[in-house]
Amino acid sequence: MEREAMEFDVVIVGAGPSGLSAACRIMQLAQENDRELTVCVVEKGSEVGAHILSGAVLEPHALSELFPTWEEMGAPLKTKVTEDHFYFYTGEKSATKLPNFAIPKPTHNEGNYIVSMGNVCRWLAEQAENLGVEVYPGFAASEVLYGDDGSVKGIATGDMGISAEGEEKDSYMRGMELHAKYTLFAEGCRGHLGKQLISKFGLDDGKDPQHYGIGIKEIWEIPPEKHQPGLVVHGLGWPLKESGSSGGAFLYHADDNQVYIGFITDLNYSNPHVSPYEEFQRWKHHPETLKYLEGGSRLSYGARAIAKGGLNSLPQMQFPGGLLIGCDAGTLNSVKIKGNHTAMKSGLVAAEAVVEALLSDAPPAQLDSFEAKVRDSWLYDELYSTRNFSGYMHKFGFMLGAAMVWIDQNIFGGKVPFTLHDSKPDYAVLKPAAECAKITYPKPDNVISFDKLSSVFLSNTNHEEDQPCHLTLADSAIPIQSNLPIYDEPAQRYCPAGVYEVVEDDQGKRFQINAQNCVHCKTCDIKDPAQNITWVTPEGFGGPNYPNM
Repeated sequence: MEREAMEFDVVIVGAGPSGLSAACRIMQLAQENDRELTVCVVEKGSEVGAHILSGAVLEPHALSELFPTWEEMGAPLKTKVTEDHFYFYTGEKSATKLPNFAIPKPTHNEGNYIVSMGNVCRWLAEQAENLGVEVYPGFAASEVLYGDDGSVKGIATGDMGISAEGEEKDSYMRGMELHAKYTLFAEGCRGHLGKQLISKFGLDDGKDPQHYGIGIKEIWEIPPEKHQPGLVVHGLGWPLKESGSSGGAFLYHADDNQVYIGFITDLNYSNPHVSPYEEFQRWKHHPETLKYLEGGSRLSYGARAIAKGGLNSLPQMQFPGGLLIGCDAGTLNSVKIKGNHTAMKSGLVAAEAVVEALLSDAPPAQLDSFEAKVRDSWLYDELYSTRNFSGYMHKFGFMLGAAMVWIDQNIFGGKVPFTLHDSKPDYAVLKPAAECAKITYPKPDNVISFDKLSSVFLSNTNHEEDQPCHLTLADSAIPIQSNLPIYDEPAQRYCPAGVYEVVEDDQGKRFQINAQNCVHCKTCDIKDPAQNITWVTPEGFGGPNYPNM
């Protein structure tokens, strides 16, 4: 059965901050130039915002450029940051609160807002539709389409109603082709199609490999007397430092007696016994965290990988027929611990390049003007000034690395006369399990800490069970024959949703994939030491359904 095709001027893959900002700005510029353009946004989540997970403290710079009257327009930015606290967790029961002058300047949050980025994206989608953008949630872009000249000509959405054996069910529905003059890929960190495009066009040639973290987040409702709207807490140290790993924690007091808490584990950790999920559960029991959570109740849970390599790992973002934008490329400012404002700015710059090309007499196949526009923007200035962050932390370790970041940012303003590079991919740093201390994690108390499956339940994750597994193995023998004896199969621990298990039965040990649990964090695609796991798109509507993450 042939696929039906629809034609647009611009197709955008992903209804996140970058994709929706680009869509809105394209339509604004089209109206300013009295030009009618057609723009389509496809989103794999069941609704806009269903797959959005972020801390989040939002710097409103890019939003103000897009919609200067966002406050009057009802944008869901309600809780302005009132205080910044930063802790160095020195042990299981101890912590030192650092004075503001000891914190890198970019991490200060004056003028920022504590937000649900899921709700911000829902609001952006409303604005996009009001401007004439067609937004289609529940449609997973599964394939890049190429023209005869090798340029990208659009995407195809996945077929629906395929059984686990690959047969067409009664509910079978062929995917659609969406053709465009330009296609923008805004899938978020480790985008399935973005990964393919980077490889096909060599967009990362001469760049450092991308570096990642896994961010795990919960929303809690806490007693009113403990709630301090606008309080932002960050911290680092224990428990990750016990295994020589790095990362950090956050606790944001939002509105309605809610706190957003989360834990980021850098995926360059070397001990395969580390479980980012269990490290998060341990941190919640620290007195500086526990004092807020006691007497509260957990409302939501989710996880998502973070691209944190910065400018040194940023691939070329333009290619024939389209652009990579936002976290699909890796525009997060890791010193600020923020990526939403930079993702949005990349979308705004992309919109300018796209509309400029579409208004020309002969639109070019490749938007080469985009790179110059990025370099002339504050987006590039931010990424350039923080380019050495990963290098400092990975080369010098936790304590010395943090000191180097402070000197770089507070004394030199990010303008040190050198650039550090980190050329080792995160998956390649794992040491054999026999060389590393085994970690025994405490059992959850089901009050403050919880097991993975009860957490996945709170993410509202669901996939059609009778469909091909979207977590594919290049070699099904590797997990048991190689990863298990060498690394004690780390997929059992790095996955925050209990997707991967080593099960023993009468036939011996086997590798079990519980794809139904997958929250689409992409950690397996990143951290597997054999690079044997590839995440591909499941059927549309599948995955988590975050209400307000």
